[in-house]
Amino acid sequence: MKILIAGWFSYELCNVTAGDLMARDIVCEWVKSAGYPYDVAVVPPLADGVNWRSVDPKNYSHVIFVCGPFPYMKLTTEFVEYFNSSRLIGIDLSMIESIDAWNPFDVLIERDSSATSHPDITLISQQKKVPVVGVILVHPQDEYKNKGKHHIANEAINRLIASREMVAVPIDTGLDPNTTNLRTAAEIDSLIARMDFVVTTRLHGTVLALKNGVPAIAIDAISGGAKVLRQAQTIGWSCVFSIDNLSDEDLHQAFEYCQTEEARIKALECRDNAIEVIEQIRDKLLWSLDKKNLQSARVWRKEALDNSLLETPKPSITELALHQARELKKGTIKFLVKQIQ
Repeated sequence: MKILIAGWFSYELCNVTAGDLMARDIVCEWVKSAGYPYDVAVVPPLADGVNWRSVDPKNYSHVIFVCGPFPYMKLTTEFVEYFNSSRLIGIDLSMIESIDAWNPFDVLIERDSSATSHPDITLISQQKKVPVVGVILVHPQDEYKNKGKHHIANEAINRLIASREMVAVPIDTGLDPNTTNLRTAAEIDSLIARMDFVVTTRLHGTVLALKNGVPAIAIDAISGGAKVLRQAQTIGWSCVFSIDNLSDEDLHQAFEYCQTEEARIKALECRDNAIEVIEQIRDKLLWSLDKKNLQSARVWRKEALDNSLLETPKPSITELALHQARELKKGTIKFLVKQIQ
């Protein structure tokens, strides 16, 4: 006696879901604990199984189809017909047609059908929890000229994400525009607060994380170090790296550290210590508003400054072509509107 366990994970291009795989694993565990040998029918990129279209159906006394809708269609009927000599069991299925008209299973334990319904079996799935990591990247900063090494930082972060199981959540702290569909500062702050930790090349990615007691792997993408490194050092957060000596090993160690309670306690400690200094900043601002205080710290030595950024940047050929295309499109639309009127 051998059992074949199949589902929508057994078909190509059928939008296999996490629920499908969780339900599959539950049924596999039940069958295994009962002492029955079994195969699982899968297709790439899933592995460790067989292709149901190429196996000998006579090798399986029972065939179990697990999870999802089971409509009357070519994909389902050809499966049923292929294993017609086996005892067919359907479990955790939504039967689309009335089972008075079509029920191809010898035993049907449906999720829902025209006759009855049961709880979805994934309610008992025991999945390990992986870290939810906010990924907050800064845009290329032209003001730092050739010191900017943003692509190196981004590549290192991508390698870190690829090397571990995690939920990587892109978070854009910019609002004009925002690439992650966040509309207000409150929305950005609330999302960061719900992360287990963040990986960021942005100053405010670091600050808003620590503000909410969320550890941050902060990377300063400017050669020699700039505001990210300086801010982390100022508030006492040590999990910060200069792009000049960044290594994958450093990031892996930081990844482990940021999942600890110690890191969360340290993040809150940095925030609380910073608050004391910020209260002094408030007092200094209010002092500067007093008309009696006429001190000035202005300095403007042109000979000591790099004036290249004062020049109006010339648009590239691509930018000019896009502008001309937009103008042409606008003119065409106006012409068509007039013709319609």
